[in-house]
Amino acid sequence: MNTLRLNSKGPEVELLQSTLLKLGFYTGIIDGIFGFKTYDATIRFQKEFGISTDGIVGNNTWNKLMPYINGYFNYQIKENDTLYSLSLEFNTTIEAIKMANKDLNEQNLQIGSEIIIPFSNIVQTNISYTTQILNLNINSLQVIYPFIKNGSIGNSVLYRPIKYLKFGNGPKEILYIGSTHANEWITTPLLMKFFEQLCKSYTNNTPIFGINPNILFNEVSLYIVPMLNPDGVDLVTGYLDENSRAYNNARQIASNFPELSFPNSWKSNIEGIDLNLQFPAGWEQAREIKYAQGFDKPAPRDFVGYGPLTAPEAVHLYNFTLNHNFSLMLTYHTQGRVIFYQYQNYTPDESQSIANTFSKVSGYTVQNEPENSSFAGFKDWFIFYYKRPGFTIEAGLGQNPLPISQFASIYNENIGILISALIQ
Repeated sequence: MNTLRLNSKGPEVELLQSTLLKLGFYTGIIDGIFGFKTYDATIRFQKEFGISTDGIVGNNTWNKLMPYINGYFNYQIKENDTLYSLSLEFNTTIEAIKMANKDLNEQNLQIGSEIIIPFSNIVQTNISYTTQILNLNINSLQVIYPFIKNGSIGNSVLYRPIKYLKFGNGPKEILYIGSTHANEWITTPLLMKFFEQLCKSYTNNTPIFGINPNILFNEVSLYIVPMLNPDGVDLVTGYLDENSRAYNNARQIASNFPELSFPNSWKSNIEGIDLNLQFPAGWEQAREIKYAQGFDKPAPRDFVGYGPLTAPEAVHLYNFTLNHNFSLMLTYHTQGRVIFYQYQNYTPDESQSIANTFSKVSGYTVQNEPENSSFAGFKDWFIFYYKRPGFTIEAGLGQNPLPISQFASIYNENIGILISALIQ
């Protein structure tokens, strides 16, 4: 974590403000600007936690903040502690403590031994969601929910790992993808919050959208790739250093398209290739269409690349898919509150019925994809190659990137889709 002080700006300031807000020290808006309200809140936090009250967020302050960012404490057992008393003290559940400490003997807690106590939600849903936040959240989820798995499908252009998470041990494999497009990064916390809620429901044996999570765990293996385009997301959210070569190269690419605001209009990977136009399903038609629209070179959006599967992020997703046996996939985008389910005029068996179910639980409209947009996408290739149900879900309304203030409504609209896809 970087050291923050007065006049610092960016996503890490948002994280600081969000955490101080949660703890009651900060009362301003989350704007990513370290002003006097943030300074005063930092001073009060430092005083409360017994560290130097200099208003500078360095290692000592970050270390005190981290349990509230990660959602768990490392706690040393004291005399007379029980799991019941600890669950009351930390406003958690006995089941959550037991899940995070698989070898714990609750009848014989050893004084002085250290355990993990989950006490709070992990996934932040009120700040810009960067690769840094994603990695923090994945690490915390793995600590608190040791039954999940995480890994990387490969690296991006800037060698950022493209992470995946897995829930369940069932024979039916399902895939969800977020942030293919950089300025649609709100789809990452959408998938991450869903994954966290699914894990929490499984741990506490409580239904999620009316479904028993234990049945899901035994019948389904859900894989999510929450951020396919990490470099692009960091560009749009402001986490990528503005003095870096990558940022300046992207800015140079964008200068050829002055009608597109930079960086907010950026959808592509960091090299200016649109990842949703990279798959071998009508790629040549996509090239003809996009070249005619003026996207015949690296661009913030709609450049198909110089061939299919030339962007590393697309190659890794392609290979990851081939190495599995996904029976259904969802890829999340943002714009229009609609559901697309076909490739050209081809509709896999049950896709129309599943799309109608998604529409019923979300209020989204089922539509045929516009012809000029129905080539070379991941959903297009999945349907073309596997002849299985694949869906593009366009969440939310407004100008991308959608404001994080829309998160609650987007989540409530999509929780039914995300669960229904697991039980088809």
